[in-house]
Amino acid sequence: MIFSYQYNRTFIRLITTISPTEYSGIDMHLKRFLRSSFTRPGFWCILLAGLINAACQNDNRSYTGWTEYLGGPDRNHYSELDQLSPENVANLQVAWSYSTPDSGQMQTSPIVVDSILYGVTPGVRAFAIHAATGKEIWTFGDTLKKWSHVSRGVTFWKQGKQQRIFIGIGHHLYAVDAITGKPATEFGDGGKLDLRTGYPEIAKNKYVVSTTPPALFENILLLSVRLSEDTDAAPGDIRAFDAASGKHLWTFHTIPHPGEEGYETFPQHAYLNKATGAANNWTGMAIDTKRGMVFVPTGSTSYDFFGGNRAGQNLYANSLLALDVRTGRKIWHYQTIHHDLWDRDLPAPPNLVRVKHEGQYIDAVAQVTKHGYVFLFNRENGTPLFPIEEIPVPTDGLPGEVAWPTQPIPVKPAPFARQAHQVTENDINPYAVNRDELLAIFKKTDRRQFAPPGTNGSLILPGFDGGAEWGGAAAVPQEGILYVNSNEMPWILTMVPTPADAMLAHLSPGEKVYTLNCATCHQADRSGNQKSGYPSLIDIGRRQNRGYLDRIISGGKGMMPGFTQLTSAERQSLIDFLLGEEKTEAVAGNEKHHEQLPFKSTGYHKFLDRNGLPGIAPPWGTLNAIDLNTGEYLWKIPLGELDSLKKLGVPATGLENYGGPLVTGNGLLFIAATKDEKFRAFDRHTGKLLWETQLPASGFATPITYRYGGKQYVVIACGGTKLGTRKGNQYVSFALP
Repeated sequence: MIFSYQYNRTFIRLITTISPTEYSGIDMHLKRFLRSSFTRPGFWCILLAGLINAACQNDNRSYTGWTEYLGGPDRNHYSELDQLSPENVANLQVAWSYSTPDSGQMQTSPIVVDSILYGVTPGVRAFAIHAATGKEIWTFGDTLKKWSHVSRGVTFWKQGKQQRIFIGIGHHLYAVDAITGKPATEFGDGGKLDLRTGYPEIAKNKYVVSTTPPALFENILLLSVRLSEDTDAAPGDIRAFDAASGKHLWTFHTIPHPGEEGYETFPQHAYLNKATGAANNWTGMAIDTKRGMVFVPTGSTSYDFFGGNRAGQNLYANSLLALDVRTGRKIWHYQTIHHDLWDRDLPAPPNLVRVKHEGQYIDAVAQVTKHGYVFLFNRENGTPLFPIEEIPVPTDGLPGEVAWPTQPIPVKPAPFARQAHQVTENDINPYAVNRDELLAIFKKTDRRQFAPPGTNGSLILPGFDGGAEWGGAAAVPQEGILYVNSNEMPWILTMVPTPADAMLAHLSPGEKVYTLNCATCHQADRSGNQKSGYPSLIDIGRRQNRGYLDRIISGGKGMMPGFTQLTSAERQSLIDFLLGEEKTEAVAGNEKHHEQLPFKSTGYHKFLDRNGLPGIAPPWGTLNAIDLNTGEYLWKIPLGELDSLKKLGVPATGLENYGGPLVTGNGLLFIAATKDEKFRAFDRHTGKLLWETQLPASGFATPITYRYGGKQYVVIACGGTKLGTRKGNQYVSFALP
């Protein structure tokens, strides 16, 4: 028998030194052994396999994985595991931790297959570690480059002897052998697929990355991609690919082409207009495996805050699409926002649940929204299970705007976040040090429900980050109970006329690029907006080098998209301007910026007091339990505490939160998500806090649970970084002693 020294050494150790607690991990090593090179099985191979099998049989302890993103194709963040219970959860302790080689924001919800946990580092490298020890098995990705976009996880695929992990890195989807961590070269172009494959020519060289793992049904991969939100956005077509080969299978046009339903909801030839793009799915999808249906939530059409160039209802932006997975044929749709002017993307995958409605059990789909509502439909035909009213809304938008006259509002459930039009002067934050200033600003803002953006400023509540966000909701599917964490952070949206070319004529080439593309977030004077998460760019050359700036401008960072529409000359002029090294020569040739609309936003500004507290009274973050059978709330509590106010005796205020909950059938709800760096367990029936612990950094991610070696583990990624929190680089696992 001939096989590698590495595996020979591994199996000598297994036979001679392995402890009983490791027996259930031998499955991984056995697979590695059987994949190693030997001429024929022979006596020793059979004997060795028999010894390992016997060891595993003697262990008698079971394994239950978490093999799909958010727990399964229904995206319910749900587990039937019951070793952890309301009675013993207070005894949880750290079982192991894994430190990634780079640090920073992690939104990853990992998966566990057999004995291996697969996750992603802050620099977007895939890794495999042992699920019971956290010991590293392999890593995949560029060890010299830290990608700036986030990743929420990976997808596992198996066919025969082939096992793969799919991960989005930059503008490619990579296929990686799940056992070895090597590229699966049979897929796509030597193991990778350009994420722009299947897009029309106008999307060539556009910003396209994948932050959410693909959905998988049979051998069909369905891509979720993040695109620009400006007039340079690619069209958000939904595309399916063969998981074995990478072959493009079908496309559904979210900005319809001639002859397709919905074409009349845009101006003619909008699908060819370079300034009208997106309506993409970036949040992930849910799949009904029994019916072969995929439920696809979509985002807004670009540009987010002005739609004069896209008059009409704008199907299929801001819609829940039900498609046939195998063909891409539309079965039904429902649009939750018409002609979006407020960046109200559907922010999370829907939940597939079973409810009792009017005496009958119905397979339903529930979609949470940024503006704080739950839309509930019959899964087969899209019939709303609770009435949805089209209410009249203001239409007095900016010159050239064509605001839609009505918007859909569910009668039930009631919104899980406060709405701007419900807030009064009495709701200004009582703990603010400059309450009078806040009140003066508040009085000037437009607080009408669905008020079109204007030059005087509109109060956006829930804010641009929800309400519900990408963490999504958890559900107990057979009970029809939904659990959703929500933000109540107010923002102020203000529009200004876009500078005319004449107004920009006196600017240098680099400053002109900065004014048109960067000043919205980083301010005209480059001072940034720290409270809203936009850093100062003053003296950036003292902190970063030219290569770093080039990578960030091209590839994006965190919530900042890459500016792929900039030419090389424009990009270098911008860097020269930021570094104070700009030359005076004009940009060469006919290179020009993407199309400019007559109005643009002044940026993303939270309504905050001088200390960075929200301008409105608490709660600023909540956790909600909703009975979808009745449309009523079971309970609602603040999520998170602010230490500075807690020390003054102020009750829990709730905090901004990112990352979703995990629920179990026997009564637990786990969630991190808050900037106070806590990980908590609640009684899901009552909302009572049962356990909390301090994390090494905030866990802005959705936890998972699995059973291995007779022990149930709960794992959370702790990357911090958002909301001004410290950076982290650990995956932390908890279990009973």
